[in-house]
Amino acid sequence: MSKTHHSKVLIIGSGPAGYTAAIYTARANLKPRLVSGMQPGGQMTVTSDVENYPGFAAPVNGPWLMDQMKLQAEHVGAELINDTIKSIDLNSNPKKAIGDSGDIYTADAVIIATGAQAKWLGIPSEQQYQGKGVSGCATCDGFFYRGKEVFVIGGGNSAVEEALFLTNFATKVTVVHRRDTFRAEKIMQERLFNHPKINVIWNAELDEVTGDGKVVTGVKIKDVNTGAVTDYKTDGVFVAIGHKPATELFKGQVTLDKDGYIVTAPDSTKTNIDGVFAAGDVKDKVFRQAVTAAGMGCMAALEADKYLAALEAAHAPAVKKVVNGNPKP
Repeated sequence: MSKTHHSKVLIIGSGPAGYTAAIYTARANLKPRLVSGMQPGGQMTVTSDVENYPGFAAPVNGPWLMDQMKLQAEHVGAELINDTIKSIDLNSNPKKAIGDSGDIYTADAVIIATGAQAKWLGIPSEQQYQGKGVSGCATCDGFFYRGKEVFVIGGGNSAVEEALFLTNFATKVTVVHRRDTFRAEKIMQERLFNHPKINVIWNAELDEVTGDGKVVTGVKIKDVNTGAVTDYKTDGVFVAIGHKPATELFKGQVTLDKDGYIVTAPDSTKTNIDGVFAAGDVKDKVFRQAVTAAGMGCMAALEADKYLAALEAAHAPAVKKVVNGNPKP
């Protein structure tokens, strides 16, 4: 039998942004409720070693880091629920969401922290070696390829940016694109073409990632015109065909940009709907880092606290002043 749960703050999503928002709103005594979604912990749960999250001298395991954030959120008083929101009405007061469980969640403020997912090609070997040499984030994993050779798959801004970034570490970067021209901005293309470490294979696609079962050792690249397949040795493969924000649930309610990311006010996590805030990769197409997502989770919590305080003050009964024994408004 379904239940209805009301809270001052409902947080949707459980990556660094969601957990941080839960920590801050709980410490503000707002008694938040966080609905974890289909992938508790978000993209960090498929990241083996994290070296760039502040506070840890040695690399930490991504799932472990998320588990620590979860435990911290629970410790300070947040209620974490294992459910997935399937529909939501953000224009109602209070806001109303329905989970896969059938339970109804109402709240005075909502923080959206549903994140984004790297787009993948969908080939079995790509999935087999994720976290073992196949990555969707150069800024997250590029350091591990110092002095090694890597492949980048894609032809848009993401692919060109990843390739250029990887030249800071790798000795050789090979970009594979299924067409004969890039879609990336011209100035980015010029930088790529002029870089001595970068090589481009045109009219080709990744056919298979090869390895020893533990790590990537090579790739099979297929010519899209002839069908010929060529083997190459490599230490890593970066799939850079874009990201997809998890915003399908909110279409037609919050304002989205052309790529589907939630639009917020400048220097803020506020959306176009009062009492609705967005934090992390669901609104950030530029940085997409755990630490920036956590920072935005903090911002959203502080803004939600301020919003709720103003809401409470607006509905508080008027207090009459007594002047010389006579009540005054």
